[in-house]
Amino acid sequence: MNKIKASTPGKLMLFGEHSVVHNHPCLVAAVDQRFLVTVEKIKGDELVVKAPAVGIYERKKLDELGTRRISKGLRFIEMTVKRFYEGHQNGGLKVVTENHFSSKYGFGSSAAVTVGLAKALFELEKIKISDKELFDFCYQVVLDVQGVGSGFDIAAALYGEVLCFVTGGREIRRLRFRTKTSESSEPLPIVVGYTGIKADTPTLVRQVGEIKRQHPVKVNKWFREITEIVNLAEKKINKGDWEEVGELMNKNQLVLQKLQVSSVELDRLIEACLKAGAYGAKLSGAGGGDCMIAVTSEEKRKGVEKAIVQAGGEVLRVNLGAVGARIER
Repeated sequence: MNKIKASTPGKLMLFGEHSVVHNHPCLVAAVDQRFLVTVEKIKGDELVVKAPAVGIYERKKLDELGTRRISKGLRFIEMTVKRFYEGHQNGGLKVVTENHFSSKYGFGSSAAVTVGLAKALFELEKIKISDKELFDFCYQVVLDVQGVGSGFDIAAALYGEVLCFVTGGREIRRLRFRTKTSESSEPLPIVVGYTGIKADTPTLVRQVGEIKRQHPVKVNKWFREITEIVNLAEKKINKGDWEEVGELMNKNQLVLQKLQVSSVELDRLIEACLKAGAYGAKLSGAGGGDCMIAVTSEEKRKGVEKAIVQAGGEVLRVNLGAVGARIER
């Protein structure tokens, strides 16, 4: 077999942003919009990459992977292939990516492509690898590229569903709550809003790290507060107690504001959702822009969605709890 296609879900952080980078737990959900990666063996000694969604068509000699300047749009693909080829040297390779939604939304496109590409490469070479080994491989790629990161987005892309995750994959467990996308009768009652601003995750992670360096006692106290919120939220989600989940979102958001990662645009959308009757709302992800989420009753959903639009945001139609990485036959 010379050609393999893999698909992976995007992700949405529910609770635990930033503290997860510092060895605390988070709750993350896979979303049902998927990324596709097709890997094909070709003649020659080049890596050829086509990513029409972001206007990329590039080629590079295999012995030059990881050298010279890596273009931003290709760095995760290039470093994934480089790491794989260090142990499994092969001939030329063509990689084609497809997005079911725009990468501008901050749904973990880099992690999803990394996991999909790695899974396809191991399948292409008929190399057996466990999910934990694949997680470790992909997480190292993230560290190679960014230097920082917890790996929660890698876990969401690989395992899917809704997860409790601790930095580096030391603990990964699925929540017991089952969503419509995984054969349940009821979806998670969450509305997603996009600010229109693309955030720079590595910069924000380092920013919080610097605040922690300057004020370790204060920031560690905030991280402990977030951990308590995460632990309670896991229990409440498993029980389907959405009003309490909403209250916990509000508490998490207050701590994130103290960490200086919220923004005027995020705060505006969050406030609009609360005024429209949402149980709770918070930013989702690194902050600085990108997405926010709100938990709401079904009766209030349309009003909350309307409030997001009126406040200058965009409502994103996604279901949470999607299946993880898979080979497409």
